[in-house]
Amino acid sequence: MDMFVIGLGIFAVILAFQSIKIVPQQNAWVIERFGKYNRTLEPGLSIVIPFMDRVAYRHRLTEFPIDIAPQVCITRDNTQVQVDGVLYYQITDAARASYGTSNYLAAITMLAQTALRSECGKRDLDKLLEDRDAINRTVVFALDEASPNWGVKVLRYEIKDITPPAQVLASMQKQITAEREKRALIAQSEGKKQEEINLAEGKMTASIRESEGTRQAAINNAQGEAEALLLVANATAESIKVVAGAIQSEGGLVAVNLKVAERFVDAFGNIAKQGNTMILPGNAADIAGLVATAMQVVKKS
Repeated sequence: MDMFVIGLGIFAVILAFQSIKIVPQQNAWVIERFGKYNRTLEPGLSIVIPFMDRVAYRHRLTEFPIDIAPQVCITRDNTQVQVDGVLYYQITDAARASYGTSNYLAAITMLAQTALRSECGKRDLDKLLEDRDAINRTVVFALDEASPNWGVKVLRYEIKDITPPAQVLASMQKQITAEREKRALIAQSEGKKQEEINLAEGKMTASIRESEGTRQAAINNAQGEAEALLLVANATAESIKVVAGAIQSEGGLVAVNLKVAERFVDAFGNIAKQGNTMILPGNAADIAGLVATAMQVVKKS
């Protein structure tokens, strides 16, 4: 009797342990009752019925990465490239992840490869290398349309590497080198062109400034000469006025007679000093007559 009670107690303890399920955080357990889906256990303590309920599937709800194996894709310009990537997913519905597909990992992997090949076939090789972000978004969009039925959410897809054939890589390298050389030659020619333009503009500016300087100098000289002539003319006019005034004054005519006589005598003496030969007027001895003639001119003035 005691053994029966002990055995019954042990059986009860076993049943108690089997009926208590503790689900860890970020996990979801799928419970089947008699082989049929019953419910999904959330993280924490849960009670199940032993021998009737069983944990059929255990799923982690954290984000997982998957390496997408390298595959050969053909671009629109018939170039074969090898493309590989990485995909990030998360289980959002444990029941659908258990019963929606036999293998959700294989399903999303093959769908990602199919979508990637389709997008590569729409682009030339050069465009393919430039449009990685657009291709990533398109693959994620294609997976989002199908993955909810599998209880999976595709968070993002990233292309890791695009590898063209060796011959294509060599041609691309030659093209890049030629393009760089072309840009260098263009930059050099533009520099020479700008240098010639700067030199021509400098010469033109120098010529303009030189001509402006010559013109201004000529204007200044002409203005100086005009002012000098004006000053001489004013001085001459002023001196004539002074002489005329002196002649009109008392004794002025006598002074003029004396001055004319002195000038005549001085001129006559200079002629004698400057050469051995002199040409004299016929009435050179009549100095008084010459002075009188000069005075007649003064009086008439």
